[in-house]
Amino acid sequence: MLRLPSFVRPLSRQLRCFSTGSSSCWAKSSNDKNGQNDPQAPNEENPMSRTFNILKTDLNKFTDKFKSNKTSTQEEISDEEKLKRFEGCSSHDGPQDIFQTHCDVLVIGGGGVGSSVAYWLKQRARDGLNVVVVERDSTYERASSVLSVGGLRQQFSLPENIQMSLYGADFMRDVKEHLGDDVELNFTPHGYLVLASEEGAETLTRNSKLQNELGARNELLNANQLKAKFPWINTDGIVLGCHGLEKEGWFDPWALLMAYKKRAKEYGAHFVNGEVVGFEMKDQPDIIVRGNTEGDYQALDKVVVKMADGETRTIKFAICVLAAGAYSGNIARMANIGMGKGLLAFPLPVEPRKRYVYVINTQGTNAPGLGTPLTVDPCGTYFRRDGLGGNYLCGRSPTCEQEPPVDNLDVDHEYFETDIWPSLANRCQAFESAKVVNCWAGYYEYNVFDENGIIGAHPYYNNMLIATGFSGHGIQQTPAVGRAISELIIDGQFRSIDLTRLGFDRIVVDRPMFETNIV
Repeated sequence: MLRLPSFVRPLSRQLRCFSTGSSSCWAKSSNDKNGQNDPQAPNEENPMSRTFNILKTDLNKFTDKFKSNKTSTQEEISDEEKLKRFEGCSSHDGPQDIFQTHCDVLVIGGGGVGSSVAYWLKQRARDGLNVVVVERDSTYERASSVLSVGGLRQQFSLPENIQMSLYGADFMRDVKEHLGDDVELNFTPHGYLVLASEEGAETLTRNSKLQNELGARNELLNANQLKAKFPWINTDGIVLGCHGLEKEGWFDPWALLMAYKKRAKEYGAHFVNGEVVGFEMKDQPDIIVRGNTEGDYQALDKVVVKMADGETRTIKFAICVLAAGAYSGNIARMANIGMGKGLLAFPLPVEPRKRYVYVINTQGTNAPGLGTPLTVDPCGTYFRRDGLGGNYLCGRSPTCEQEPPVDNLDVDHEYFETDIWPSLANRCQAFESAKVVNCWAGYYEYNVFDENGIIGAHPYYNNMLIATGFSGHGIQQTPAVGRAISELIIDGQFRSIDLTRLGFDRIVVDRPMFETNIV
């Protein structure tokens, strides 16, 4: 009996088909399961057709160049509309409006994780891989990446999270070498200060030891030491604090996202403004998976995209990377994940959760100064300085019973008054007079299984990789996650950081990876 092929071999085989344009490979992949040609796909089934298309493109370029000498307003508007229609969907020297009907790697989601994946793939492979990123919100108005606080810390309890954030700090330190001289992340290196009561002191001590062993640098401070170093703090109920001394602080997540996207496009990645609304499958009767009837295996073949103008188009891919953030669970269901039998009976446990960020101002005496770290109270309330005018950002994750609806991004002002402000005022007297001057809400890509990222291959589909579910700490780990996914695709295995334990398999075997330092 045949078994599902190993992860590396099928990806390598499919990549060879897409990269070389082999007629034998295309003859199979350009037909749907009913044997009919895709009317939207280019005719690339034989060398003559391919040559004709190349000559046609060259002729169009020559014609456009000739027409550019004329001052035609109508032509200029037409070209502009074409550019807007398919932003970034081009080869290095081709017209910007060429829609990629086929690609080697399709990335669903163009936020921090998806754009990092595209950057790393093109940084390593350049012309060797055709990479397409589909993002439904080209303005990123509701994107989790840009609505986050932008924190960077190594104060985790899992080695994988510590290592990914350490690499994130190194990447951001050298960001101009990676993403260009014009990138300004505005990193503020004031660290994190995680406070613990007597109940949490042992865990904080154990975590600090592991963090320092792996390369982080932080210090443990008792109540008296905390008061001496941070005179504004009320240490009632506090036994210990862990203060990050290096590679911790906060940065501009929008600047990082835009830098990923810009660099990826410079290297030849294609960004499509559209929404994934479904998948098309292809039968592979030679593959048998445990739990399936022999001969009924279907592989992912194409993604169906609803464009900004309402038109529906398909993109055929060799490999799909699911990095759709808070909406990854919905996309997974379109691929029958969690809706089928056997390995497809296990859903991708990622869903949107709304979180509030409040900007407060206080002119009270003995307020936390400019060098104040991002401080996390034992109850979960956090705050940090925001600029020079006496403003602070603050927030707190609600309990399960308090989870707000996610059908909008409205802010609950009462939540600040009843849950956040009392803990702020208790920890720092200057916050007793704090007033909310601004606020916003954003979505966590919340992993309801264990609140940690899911990184790696899906156990059923041999051409789907998953990178989602980071539950609020994803933006700081995007450098490492993008690199890890590129390693799985190009090298066939993790090479820099072993993230095997964070794979989808842990959901199948019910082995959660809980993080004790969730903020």
